[in-house]
Amino acid sequence: MKSHKRKILAPIIISVIIVLYYVVYFSILIALIDGIWKWLLGIIPLALSAVMLKVCVERINEIKKGEEDDLSKY
Repeated sequence: MKSHKRKILAPIIISVIIVLYYVVYFSILIALIDGIWKWLLGIIPLALSAVMLKVCVERINEIKKGEEDDLSKY
């Protein structure tokens, strides 16, 4: 069980780093741009963050089921 916690920690850390990157990068762009682009650049990081969180949850579920190495299936 302890090894599962370590394997679960990595996807969570990577997901948090990537989501923070999206938020910071697009926040800077939104601050510099006016008009309709501001709204479009606001939607993009929300969509990317949602997808990243979904992938992270799926990966955690795979690890809990014992499928640590997905590449061995192919």
